[in-house]
Parts: sequence; structure tokens; C-alpha cells
Amino acid sequence: MVGQVILALSILIILHELGHFLAARAFGIKVEKFYLFFDAWGVKLFKFKYKDCEYGIGWLPLGGYVKIAGMVDESMDTEQLKEEPKPWEFRSKPAWQRLIVMLGGIIVNVVVGILVFWMLVFKYGDSDFDNTKLWGVKPGIIGEKIGLVEGDKILAVNGNPANLFMKDLMTSEVLMGDAVLKVERQGKILDITLPATMLNDVADHKKNEFITPIFKIVPVGSVEEGTRAEKMGLQKGDNILAINGLKVERLDIFQEEVAKSRGKDIKLDILRGNDSLQLVAAADTSGVLGFRFSDLPTVTRNYSFAESLPIGVNKAFSVITDNIKGFGKIFKGEVRADKALSGPVGIAKMFGDEVDWLRFWNLVGMLSMALAFMNLLPIPALDGGHVVFLLIEMIQGKPLSDKFLETAQMIGFFILIALMLFTFGNDIIKW
Repeated sequence: MVGQVILALSILIILHELGHFLAARAFGIKVEKFYLFFDAWGVKLFKFKYKDCEYGIGWLPLGGYVKIAGMVDESMDTEQLKEEPKPWEFRSKPAWQRLIVMLGGIIVNVVVGILVFWMLVFKYGDSDFDNTKLWGVKPGIIGEKIGLVEGDKILAVNGNPANLFMKDLMTSEVLMGDAVLKVERQGKILDITLPATMLNDVADHKKNEFITPIFKIVPVGSVEEGTRAEKMGLQKGDNILAINGLKVERLDIFQEEVAKSRGKDIKLDILRGNDSLQLVAAADTSGVLGFRFSDLPTVTRNYSFAESLPIGVNKAFSVITDNIKGFGKIFKGEVRADKALSGPVGIAKMFGDEVDWLRFWNLVGMLSMALAFMNLLPIPALDGGHVVFLLIEMIQGKPLSDKFLETAQMIGFFILIALMLFTFGNDIIKW
């Protein structure tokens, strides 16, 4: 888990700072330091110098930085500003060039996010459960709280047909409580309005406590040699109607009944073609019969290299729109900040303690877009704060004073420290 987090954040931090670095170099601005992690109090794990720039790794893994000559930044090195501006310093360049330098990291994060999602769509395509062929849904703690019951069929979300389980039912729109579900329950149609505060429950219980799919029993797909299933005469294509006299239409109920029958004979009523048969499996302590059902009702689509691009772009920018919606709910009081915000510990838990490269790169793409969004916030000490000050300079025709920028940088620094302490503490409490 720790290794995956360090790898992912290192990739994103280096690429973000590389955006600033390359933009500065393109305009002839001197970059004095390029660091992964912070070398607080001068403590460095590794460093080397190349062409007047010091590259290294700091000991404090809370981000990274490039030190650009002639700029008031997180290093708070103001001695340089007391001298006359040099032509290779940040402060000597036109405002539009400085604006591009400050946006460089954000632009790279957006490009990386799009590239990651683009390649994932191209390589893996889209695979989802066909919601129209499910037996229904099983509500968890969250689902029960909003009024769903086991076996409900969700037909539409906000008037749009719910054809796919993940794509249509497990969206941010639904999980944030901005949706009305059209539900079929025992032949009746009803609407269920999700509460605007639903994200609080999702943060407490995770989204799998909302709903899970219930699959219909499908024909037998394959029977393994030497197993109880083969010995009892089960064949590919058989339709299972009942187990131990209990009529079954659901896959989960069948699996539960098999597990309950450890050490007992298992009787299956099956339909083979037009013939109804009863097969008996001798008692066994394993709770396993040894066969597989046919494929579950999935919908898989692969995309060409060109087709994958707009889908990847949409997936990438949905991360930003979700963040905007989430902050909006916090400001409206619909979601508690301690429920919605996560820090490094929360991020680490998302990666899990086993390496799954599909999940890893999905999270890298999400974090890259989230990093772009967070850095664009108009907080002094973040790129967004510098962008705001540069825009003000461009509008009024003269730069803000160095004293103002120093004070703003210090205020922004304390805001960021407070946010870090809040997210760290919040993570630890939730853990």
C-alpha cells in the first residue's frame, strides 16, 4: 500500500513540477532547484547539480517544488528580491509569460489525466453488468436507509434509462444524492428521491453499501472433471430450478444453499432440454460442487485508438466536475467536510494492499486531475493564488508589491498547513 502511494504521488509530483520547470526554461527563466518532496531545514536524502540547477529528493513527503529565481514562493527566500531584477529572473518577464509558468504544472496534470484515462479505455474498453437482465438489486445500509428493498429493479435515473449497473447506477450524480430513481417493486412503479446528504453515508460505509446486483440463475457453463457435479451427472446447458426442494431464481441464494449443505447430500431439480430431472450429489464437507455457470449478463465494448480519446477526456474532466460538486455540497452544508475530504491515509486505503495495475492507473488518473483542480484553487501559495495575482497585475497594468506577495504567501502557507493537519487528523480518526 505504502509503495503504491509513494510511486503514484512521486510520478504526479515530478510531472507537475516538470510543467513549471519546462515553461520557465522556455522563457529563459533560471530554475535553481527541482525537488521531489520537501528538503525542510536543508535535510536532503539525495541531490546533484546539473547546469546551475540542483536536483534532489527531500525527506518530507508532502509534495515537491521548483525554486524559480526572482519569485516569491514557498521557500520564502526574499534576499534575492532586494537586488535589482536580473533578465533571467521570474519578476523580469512579462506577466503573460509568468502566467504560463504558473499554469505549467496544472496543464501537465490535465494532460497526464487525459492520457491515462485514454490509454485505459483503449486497452481495456468498457465492461459493465446489463442492469436490464438482473434479478434486481440488494440494498446495503445506505440503500435501506433511502427506502430501497431487496429485489427492487431500478429502471431509470433522473428520467434516463438505467441500462448499465456501474455506468448508470453507481455514478457520482447518484452517490452524491442528486438523483431520483424510478423503481419497479412487485409490479408497481415508484419514485425514490435520494437525500442531498447521501454522500455523508457513502463516506461512512463506502459505495458498496448502497446497492449490489442480484444475478438471475443462468445455465451451467462448464463442469470440472472428478468433482461432485460431474459425478451427479450435471451437464453444460442444464438449467437449475431448485436446490434441496427450494425453488431458486437467484445466484446468491443458490450459493448460500450450497454453503449451508456442507456434510449433506445436495439435490438439484434441473431442466435439460424438455426433460425435468433430479440429480443428487453425495455429502461432502467442502461446500463446493465443482461447476461454473454461464457468463453473467455483462456488456463489453472495445474502442479504437481514436474512439478512446473523447471517452478518456470525459472520464478525466468528470473528476474535476465531481470535485466542484463535492465542494459545493460542503459549502451548502449538505455534506460535512470531515466526511468528504481525505488525505494521504485515505488515498493509501484506495490503493489497497495488493498491486492491481488497472486500479493503480485509474487512481493515478483521478489524482492527477484532482491535483490540477486543487492547485487551481485561489489560495496564496498554490498555483491558483499566483494566477489570481498575475491576472490582477495584467488588469491594473502594474505588479502587486513584493511585501504584499510575501504576506499573502505566508497566509497561504498557514492555510495549507491547517488543511494538511485537518485531513491527516481526519484520516486517522476515520481509520
